[in-house]
Amino acid sequence: MHMDLMLREKIALVTGGSRGIGRAIAQRLVDEECRVGICARGAADLEHALQDLRSRGARVHGVQADVTQSAELERFIHDSAAQLGGVDLVVANVGGVVGRGGLQVSLEDWARTFELNLFHAVAVIQSVVPYMRGRGGGSIVIIASISGWKPGPPMHYGAAKAAEIYLAGPMAMELAADHIRVNTLSPGSIMFPEGSWDRFRQREPDRFAAFEQREFPSRRLGTPEEVADVAVFLLSERARWINGAHIPVDGAQGRPGAF
Repeated sequence: MHMDLMLREKIALVTGGSRGIGRAIAQRLVDEECRVGICARGAADLEHALQDLRSRGARVHGVQADVTQSAELERFIHDSAAQLGGVDLVVANVGGVVGRGGLQVSLEDWARTFELNLFHAVAVIQSVVPYMRGRGGGSIVIIASISGWKPGPPMHYGAAKAAEIYLAGPMAMELAADHIRVNTLSPGSIMFPEGSWDRFRQREPDRFAAFEQREFPSRRLGTPEEVADVAVFLLSERARWINGAHIPVDGAQGRPGAF
């Protein structure tokens, strides 16, 4: 029996929707017959993703944008809302790390990493809430990481993800009266072509193999589709009593780094 997620004709926005987890979430939303808006920094990746989503019969909109630039992020949200008819669902998916190392990471790289993760998520929520209020409610999913509570380098990335995990709770409390839910999803290490783990596997196959065998009970990394299934469920009315929650999607992974 098919579980209807009751998402047909909902309007969903995904930041960083051109590859990896973001693209898989956009594809799942399209499969549920949502209208979908995505943004990405790279024009070629964005266009390729839009062609794929349109080939599935979707009404989609794409904007080239750097989410750490407030004007570009707001343009993505406002243009998408205008083109698609509003905003019901949002996935704050963009993330990453600027700079590597531990104690010696510069404060500038700390700040840029927080801009890319936490501050982008806050800015997205602030921008979409007026649209959601106008439509009677909505649902928001923040994509964090198991790095937010499982220690390992780079520490400034983990700290930014820990802040995203925390964010869902007070945001959910503040927005519940508006019928807007906020949850955080934390993927473990995810494998996809040209992603960071794929590059690591090609660069250091022995270290990658040891990591895969040591930290994963199922002896494999996760897939973007496995994360997308949970994200889209959390967005849906089927998850209407999940609010302010943090959901790991990691296959019982141990530490997140290949130490």
